[in-house]
Amino acid sequence: MSNMIDEDIIEPSIDPQTRKIGVRHVKATNAAGTRTKIQVRDFEATYTDEPASLGGTNSAPSPLETVLVALVGCDGVIINGVAKAMNFDYAGVDFACESQIDVRGPKGVPGIRPYFESGKLDITVYSDEPEDRFRKLCKNVEYRCPVMNLLAAAEVDMKVTWTRKPASDYGGNVD
Repeated sequence: MSNMIDEDIIEPSIDPQTRKIGVRHVKATNAAGTRTKIQVRDFEATYTDEPASLGGTNSAPSPLETVLVALVGCDGVIINGVAKAMNFDYAGVDFACESQIDVRGPKGVPGIRPYFESGKLDITVYSDEPEDRFRKLCKNVEYRCPVMNLLAAAEVDMKVTWTRKPASDYGGNVD
């Protein structure tokens, strides 16, 4: 692993010399309120809004809540990819995530940042793999996850806690 940052970081699952740009398209409309209708690919429309306490109609998750949705969804995808690359066996994953924001920031108060100050992400992986392989999975997911790295680049103080439980304890269903 000549150019690897750390011996625990697994090899890329793509040719590192070939640049491949992934383009994402989203369309949206907002009728001069807090509720926005969003269209992604050919899926049914999704919406964002604000809680009533922040002047919204509380009819959909807030845009910042959708950032947390993106974080746990992205971690789910990256965990799956890293697990496949490592031949890491797991039954499923549970996530719990929260964040803190000083709402004065989005209201324009100088010196208060308008995005998350901190957050907490608990990831429970249901696997019977040994601890060293579990830690390697964790390290590689944090290294590869685009949304986790966006938050890190924004200097959001995100506390991530990884827990491993027996595969037989998993009771989730994503239907």
